[in-house]
Amino acid sequence: MIRSCLLLLGISLASLAHAADPTVEARVSELVKQPGVTVVHLWATWCPNCYMEIKDGGWKKFVEANPNTQIVFASVWDDGKDGRQLLEKFGVGAQKNVTIVADPGPRRGDKITRFLDTPVTWLPSTWIFKNGKLYFALNYGEIHFPILQQLVDDSTTKWDRDSAIMK
Repeated sequence: MIRSCLLLLGISLASLAHAADPTVEARVSELVKQPGVTVVHLWATWCPNCYMEIKDGGWKKFVEANPNTQIVFASVWDDGKDGRQLLEKFGVGAQKNVTIVADPGPRRGDKITRFLDTPVTWLPSTWIFKNGKLYFALNYGEIHFPILQQLVDDSTTKWDRDSAIMK
């Protein structure tokens, strides 16, 4: 009996080590549940592909071109660094539609493997939500901004995927 309880406790603790910080994840979860489209971009300050997206001005242009889209920069696998200074250096962060958060988890070892109940396997990853539902997930590498724009535009159509009826 005691061994069974210890085993269950160990399994529970191990699974918690791979989950996102509940307060950060809860905050982002509330943001994606708001009406409209929300883009969640998972990134890290040490990631060369993430850096290039910001340095080349793609995110700045995208944020400014989409003022009605909430954009969340969620730093993960980065030892709690939110990257705010780096984002602001390249003109991202002061906009009203931008939220910057950081998961306090480690960069290596027991890094998170799920965020918003979606697998995190690569950085950067970019997810598009509408009214709390995941519409698109781009999980393997830097974003091409014309593609991201098209997916956001597709998310704002009057097509309701749940009822499959044009409104």
